[in-house]
Amino acid sequence: MMEARLVLLVCVAGFGADPNAPIVFNDDGGWCWFQDERAIIREGKLIIGTVAAGRNDPSRRGDIEVTVYDLASGARNRVELHDRFQLDDHDSPAFLARPDGRILVLYAKHGPEDRFYYRISEPGDATRWGPVRTYAPSTSTRLTYSNLFLLTAEKDRIYDFFRGLNGKSKPSYAYSDDLGETWKTGGIVIQSPAARPYVRYASNGVDTIHLVYTEGHPRDFDNSVYHIFYRTGMLHRSDGSPIRRIEEGLRAPDEGTRFFQGDPDHVAWTTDVELDKEGRPYVVYTVQVGSAKLPSRQGGNDHRFRYARWDGKAWRDVQLAYAGTRLYAGEDDYTGLAALVPGDPDTVYISTDADPRDGTALKSGADGERHREIFRGTTADGGSTWTWTAVTKDSTADNLRPIVTKGEKGRSALLWLRGRLRAYTDYDLEVVGIILGPSGPTPSAKAVDTKASGTYVSGPWAYDYRISAIGTRSERRAGILSYGGKVLDADFARPLDRIRTPWGMMQFRRSQYDQGWLLKLTYDRPIEMDKGRLLQPPKG
Repeated sequence: MMEARLVLLVCVAGFGADPNAPIVFNDDGGWCWFQDERAIIREGKLIIGTVAAGRNDPSRRGDIEVTVYDLASGARNRVELHDRFQLDDHDSPAFLARPDGRILVLYAKHGPEDRFYYRISEPGDATRWGPVRTYAPSTSTRLTYSNLFLLTAEKDRIYDFFRGLNGKSKPSYAYSDDLGETWKTGGIVIQSPAARPYVRYASNGVDTIHLVYTEGHPRDFDNSVYHIFYRTGMLHRSDGSPIRRIEEGLRAPDEGTRFFQGDPDHVAWTTDVELDKEGRPYVVYTVQVGSAKLPSRQGGNDHRFRYARWDGKAWRDVQLAYAGTRLYAGEDDYTGLAALVPGDPDTVYISTDADPRDGTALKSGADGERHREIFRGTTADGGSTWTWTAVTKDSTADNLRPIVTKGEKGRSALLWLRGRLRAYTDYDLEVVGIILGPSGPTPSAKAVDTKASGTYVSGPWAYDYRISAIGTRSERRAGILSYGGKVLDADFARPLDRIRTPWGMMQFRRSQYDQGWLLKLTYDRPIEMDKGRLLQPPKG
C-alpha cells in the first residue's frame, strides 16, 4: 500500500506578510485545465491538487500532491498522493467532496495507460488518505483527465468524465454507485471526425451536468463551440430538446447547440463553464485570430477571450477581452486562460500579456519584459461591456491559468500559477492566490490614496472614492462601498457606523463635507473609532 507523505510547511505569504502579496500555497506545482475540481474548500480547509516538477527538489519530480490550507489559521500542509507518477501537468488530480465527509480524488497519466488512479481520504482530514486503487474502463482505453460530479437525484451516483475509452480519444465516462469505492464503465459521450473534442463541464449537483465542447484540438480543426446537457439518462440541446441516451452519445458534435462558428481565422478552444443561480450556463473560451494557413509555431500571436451566456431562450456571445500571445511555440493555441466565478456570471478573472481592452502589449515596470498578469473583469449589463482591474501588476514572471473555487460560508479562493511554463512537461511554477471572503485581510488589496480620487477592487469588495477641492475650505470627500455587487448605502448603515474592509476600517458619514464610507475625513482627520456600530458584510 502506498502511504500519503505529509509535509508541514510555514506559509511564506499570508496574514502576517506583505498585504499586497498573494499567498504561496505550493512552491512547485502545475495543472492543466481539462480536469476539475482542481481545488475545493471543505470544512474551512482549502484543498489544492498539483503535479510537481521537482526543479528544486528532484525527489518531487512528477509527484501528485495535495496542499491543505487552513483558512482560519493560515497553516499549510503538503501531502504526496503518488510518488514520481509522471511529470506532465495533464495528470493533475480532481476532487469531489463526498456526503460522508471524505474526499475522493482521481488522477491519470497523459494517455499511455488504460486506467485512472483513485484514493479516498479519512473523514474530515485531507492530509490522510486510503490506499491507491485503480480502475480500467477497458483494456484498450488510453485515459487522460478526470472530471467528477455527484448527482443527488440519482441516489448520489458519481460520474467521472475522462478522455480515451477504447483508445478513441473521445470524451467518455465511468460511474460509481457507492461514492467512488467501485466503478463501472459507461460509454463515449461525443463522437467526432476531428478525433479529440475538448470538453469543459459544470453541474448543479442535483440532476444535471453541462458540457461545452469543440470538434477537436485547435491544431487539427477550425473549431466551433457547442453545448449540451445531461439529465435523467438523456443528452439534451440547450433548449431542452432531447438528443439520445448518454450511453449512446452524440454521433457528431453538431448534434449539440452551436453558439460560436469557427473558421480558419477564428479557431476556438474551451476554457471554463459555470452555472448561475438559475442553473443556466455561462462560458469563457479562447479564439485564435488571423492564423489561417500558417504552419505550426508561426501562429498564435493574437488570441481573444469570448464570453457566452444562455438566457433561457438563446445564447448571447460577445468578445470579452484580448488574451495576448501564445504561451510557447508548438502549442500556438495555449493562452494564460481565464476563470469564471461560480454562481456569479458578472465577474471573470483572466490571464493575459495584453491590455484586455485594446490588445496593447503589457510591459512590466519591474524588468521591462512582457509578462502575463491577472485581471478581474466585471459587467453590469449581462456581459456586453466589461470593466477591468489589475490583480497583479509589474510582475517579473508570468501569472497563468487562474481558477476560482466554489465558496463555503462566504469564502472562496482565486488561485493561479506563477513562474514560467515552457511546455506541459517543463515548467517552473508555484501555486499562489488570494482568499476571497467577508473576514480577514485580503492580500491583493491595494492601499487607498486618500489624497486622490480612485476606484479599488479586492475580492468581493469594491470602493469608489472621490475627493475635490483638496486642501481648501471647500474640500469634500465621498466614498461608495460595495460588497458582492451590493452597494452598502443608508439602508445598510447609519451615520458613524463602521466596517472592516480590505483597505482598513471605514466609517459611514452624512455631513456636508464627508459623504458615504471614508477611511479619513476632510483634511485627513481620523474617523471616530469610538462611535457607531461595528457592522459585518451582508450575507448572501
